[in-house]
Amino acid sequence: MCGIAGIISTNARNYQEEIKKMTDSLIHRGPDSSHYELYDNAVLGHRRLSIIDLSENGKQPMFSNTKDECIVLNGEIYGYQDIKKEYTEYPYHGESDTEVILAMYQRKQENLIHELPGMFAFAIWDNQKKQLFCARDRFGEKPFYYAIGNNNEFIFASEIKAILASGLIQPKVSPDALSHYLQYGYVSTYQSIYSNIYTLPPAHQLIWKEGKISVSRYYSLPAKDRTISLSDAKEEFLYLLKNAVKKQLIADVEVGSFLSGGLDSSSIVALVDEFLPQQTTISFGYDHKDNELKYAKEIADKYKTNHIEVHEKKEDLVTSLLKITPFFDDPFADASFIPHYEICKAAKKNLTVVLSGDVGDELFGGYHFYTVENKMKQHFSYKNIMAQFGLKLYQKLRTTSFITQKNIQYNSILDFHLNAVRNDFNKGERGHLGISSDYLQPYSFAPDTDSLNDIMRTDLENYVPANMMVKSDRMAMANSLEVRTPFLDLDFAEFCIQLPDQLKLSNTNDKIILREAMGSYWTETIRKRHKQGFGLGVKNWFAEENLMNFSNDMLKNPNHKVFNFIDFKATQSYLNKDEKHWNLLQLALWADNNQSVL
Repeated sequence: MCGIAGIISTNARNYQEEIKKMTDSLIHRGPDSSHYELYDNAVLGHRRLSIIDLSENGKQPMFSNTKDECIVLNGEIYGYQDIKKEYTEYPYHGESDTEVILAMYQRKQENLIHELPGMFAFAIWDNQKKQLFCARDRFGEKPFYYAIGNNNEFIFASEIKAILASGLIQPKVSPDALSHYLQYGYVSTYQSIYSNIYTLPPAHQLIWKEGKISVSRYYSLPAKDRTISLSDAKEEFLYLLKNAVKKQLIADVEVGSFLSGGLDSSSIVALVDEFLPQQTTISFGYDHKDNELKYAKEIADKYKTNHIEVHEKKEDLVTSLLKITPFFDDPFADASFIPHYEICKAAKKNLTVVLSGDVGDELFGGYHFYTVENKMKQHFSYKNIMAQFGLKLYQKLRTTSFITQKNIQYNSILDFHLNAVRNDFNKGERGHLGISSDYLQPYSFAPDTDSLNDIMRTDLENYVPANMMVKSDRMAMANSLEVRTPFLDLDFAEFCIQLPDQLKLSNTNDKIILREAMGSYWTETIRKRHKQGFGLGVKNWFAEENLMNFSNDMLKNPNHKVFNFIDFKATQSYLNKDEKHWNLLQLALWADNNQSVL
């Protein structure tokens, strides 16, 4: 895992100071070494976190055997040893996965991307073509940002802070991105918070040539469901997941696992046990009665892991926020980033690579609201005008259920999902705050508005890369830790995406396929578990006097930077110690952290 950066310009050799500032800003992503390489028209920089091929042969930026190509890579190419066997004509100098991409490029050029697995963001400078080829992995596990500088330079990096460190651009806040943040608590995976700094979306490639930029999608999620029996699905599920875990254990350092005691992380730990004689597991819990440490210990004991428990007292949140939030360059309101940072910090004391059980909920139907949406779908037809009319009349006479109320209020379960479930400020509230933009997320497919599987697909294309993977990447990299997500193995994820929704959830059960395939690997207590959140929640946090004082210092000060973007008077009506309040507090803190460029 690393940090990458680069500047493409006709006089690139004059940008050595700028590239050094960029890589210095990424030291947390790669503390082991820093290096850059120069061509007349390109300078590429890299920060290294040594995981595969710890020798100098694994150093980046990495030249090809001809020196005509040079690559910087952030990520891991799982199963690269097998790919390497298919490109035996290339004269390899080391054992790294990075060099395999160079071999692939020499034979297939940009078409290599269709055969490249793993999590990655990379850039290859082709000195013969005077062309830069960049790509980002299919699910957005690794970040890639770019911008056009004041003198028409093409600038790219793993994080926005590196682009800003170049001093070659003055950022401008995007009203569209601000609107998306206020609605969902994170910036869209198709944007950054700045209108003139861009993100390369997941599953996209970029080519820069002669000052022109071409961005195109190279991969789309499977759009159709399969027809398959539960017994056949269980067998294929287990085979593919074991293969995914096995591939992601490849490293020249120890690989451990996060263990929450939930179904997903317990499954990963159970399968790692089949490939390693001993594994290290890490669990985190706040010191309150609802923490999950006891469940994690059950699995750790079952598989006799080297288990590490992190007991975190509910300490000074202001100190935590001031320490952690600078690692987010966009505003970010998912409160679980605080415990996520702490478990990554604890893991780094013993490990450099950790497996995570992330994205199981989106692949297997694990969220409670998916079950609610399943019931809503069955309750009555949204398109039945008479039913809508009748229920509205009935509602005037008697109290109706939550599901009935939502059926009346929203046009489809997708409408409910996007505007009720994953929503902080609705359109009217954003308008009240002075934000008139209403950004619509593009998708690689046309969602069926009443399909549960398509709702999960929209989460995989929006929520997962823009929230979950941002949180995972930034909090891990803040501690120079690599986190791998076996559930996002391409073969396994595609299989799960295409499973019919009745193999994922029903009105009474969730994660059906996972429970059927992995139940025998868990303890009886774990088998009975359903999803539990991380930590105490923002309402409890706002009970702390120091957090309220911190909030008041920013959000009750009309001269604060944040009120260059939202209305001060309107903001006061949303400071109710809830998720909206937290969203606004994180926006104000982002403005504080970035006031030198705003």
